[in-house]
Amino acid sequence: MYKKILVPTDGSEFAKKAEKHALFLSKVSGAEIVAVSVTENNFVNGLPLDDEIYQLNEILKERSEENLKEFDELNDSDLKITHIIREGSPARVILEVAQEEDIDLIVMGSSGKSGFDRFIMGSVADKVVNSAKCAVLVVH
Repeated sequence: MYKKILVPTDGSEFAKKAEKHALFLSKVSGAEIVAVSVTENNFVNGLPLDDEIYQLNEILKERSEENLKEFDELNDSDLKITHIIREGSPARVILEVAQEEDIDLIVMGSSGKSGFDRFIMGSVADKVVNSAKCAVLVVH
């Protein structure tokens, strides 16, 4: 039923739960997993591009790489997992990658690391659910 499953990860508790669901679904369906980690750095817009901003962007990118590496460590079989790291708005990037990669299913956590997101379903999850052209499984 599924050929490609997209799993956004930010290292949060809910993302890790979603990763486990995606791995299970991949095992039973034979689907390839595309894991995406989005570096959200819009808060630096308008700031002068100096060494500190560059270093901050590098730290955020390293964190994205760590999130993807942690996901790989959950993979106890030979499932194919492709990594994508992008900068931008998480919901927009997730939807773009889903379209570019011809994704059949998005498996994501109900909220991410942002504390504010916990007041509602999660602004990123909500936007993805309402805009995705494929099935979306939200894990709580």
